[in-house]
Amino acid sequence: MTTIKADDYERIVFFTGAGMSAESGVPTYRGRGGIWNQYRWEEYACQEAFDDNPEKVLQFHELRRQSVLACKPHPGHFVVANLAKKHPGVAVVTQNIDGMHQRAGNFEVIEMHGSLWRVRCPIHGIADEPDEKYKSFRCEQCGNWLRPDIIWFGDMLNQDVIHEATRIIRQCDLFISVGTSGAVWPAAGFPKIAKEQGARCIEINPEANDMSSIYDENLREAAGNALPKLFE
Repeated sequence: MTTIKADDYERIVFFTGAGMSAESGVPTYRGRGGIWNQYRWEEYACQEAFDDNPEKVLQFHELRRQSVLACKPHPGHFVVANLAKKHPGVAVVTQNIDGMHQRAGNFEVIEMHGSLWRVRCPIHGIADEPDEKYKSFRCEQCGNWLRPDIIWFGDMLNQDVIHEATRIIRQCDLFISVGTSGAVWPAAGFPKIAKEQGARCIEINPEANDMSSIYDENLREAAGNALPKLFE
C-alpha cells in the first residue's frame, strides 16, 4: 500500500458510510445483521410511525443511542479526526447518523442523513441531545413532540446539506470513500464529481461494488487497518 502525505493535497474529502461505523460494532440498518431485519421500519423510522405513536418511536431511538454509546471509535476514526485538526483542507461527509466521527474529536462533519444526537421541534427548531436518554420527549417551550433529527424513509434529504457536500467535493483534490457502496443517489454521484474535477479517488472497502471501477485505487481492507497505514 502506498502512503499519503496530507500536505501534498489542498483539500481532502473523506466520504464515509455504514461500513466505517460497523467496524466499531455499530449495527447497520440494512444488509446482514441489519436493524431492519429485526424491526419493521414502518413502525419506527418514518413520519407516519412518529405521527401515530411518537413515544414508541422515541423509545426505539433511545435504545439506538444506548447501543451506539456502547461502541467506541476505531483507529480509522482517529486518523481522520487528527488529520482534520492539523490540515485545514480536510472535510468529512458522512451517511452515518451515529456521531462516531465527533466522538473521535472531529466536529466539522457534514451529516447527510442527520444525527441520533439531535431532535427538532416543529416550532422551535433543532436542539442537541447528547446524552443516552432524551431530556424530554416534548419541547419545553411549546409542548410539541420532539422528532429525531434524522432522514427517515420517505423523507426528502436536506438540500442545503447536499449542496454543501457537493460544493466541498467539487473543490477537493483527494477523495477517499470509506465503507460505503455509494449506490444510492446523490451519494452515487460524489466520486464522479470528484473524478471530473481531477481529484485522486481512493476506495477503502473490504468488498467490491458497482462503483468500485470509478476509483483510481481500491484498498480491500477495513478502515481501521487501512487508514492508519495510508497516512502513516
